[in-house]
Amino acid sequence: MRLVAEIAAELADAAVESTVTGAPARRFKDFMWTTRDSWSGRRRVVAKAEHTQGEANPRFVVTSLSRERADARTLYEDLYCARGEMENRIKECQLDLFADRTSAATMRANQLRLWFASMAYVLIDALRRIALKATRLANATCGSIRLKLLKIGALVRVSVRRVKIAMASGHPGQRDWALAYHALGAAH
Repeated sequence: MRLVAEIAAELADAAVESTVTGAPARRFKDFMWTTRDSWSGRRRVVAKAEHTQGEANPRFVVTSLSRERADARTLYEDLYCARGEMENRIKECQLDLFADRTSAATMRANQLRLWFASMAYVLIDALRRIALKATRLANATCGSIRLKLLKIGALVRVSVRRVKIAMASGHPGQRDWALAYHALGAAH
């Protein structure tokens, strides 16, 4: 591939560093590039020359941002990867909170389903950021939080003064529940 040949030196340097340290190594390079026939002109390409787990892992991003606006590393790690992280959050909402279920007969019903999924995501994300930051679920997906913290069997007793939730004594999520409860109480 022509693009990989353009970063051959950076890939070789990353391979040497990775072999010496035993850890992944990255190099970045940006250059002007054009295709043989499909692009109308030259464009800036940012390359990540990475060597990880014993093999090369090159990646390329085409951008209209100038070098003055963002150097190669900043553009790749802070802008491009952040975009990918946002796509992961969208996928999480679709798969874990069923935002992809828009099979109702009317547009309004589908819109309502999307609103409910979006509101559920906002609530679970707030729970993750505020209440679960000191637990093993601090970086869990919405689906994991739903299954391990919310979708559990419990006995709920409601009285005039309080709501009591009793879980089985052997429930593995009791500690996370308790930490989340105390964090939420301290947050207000």
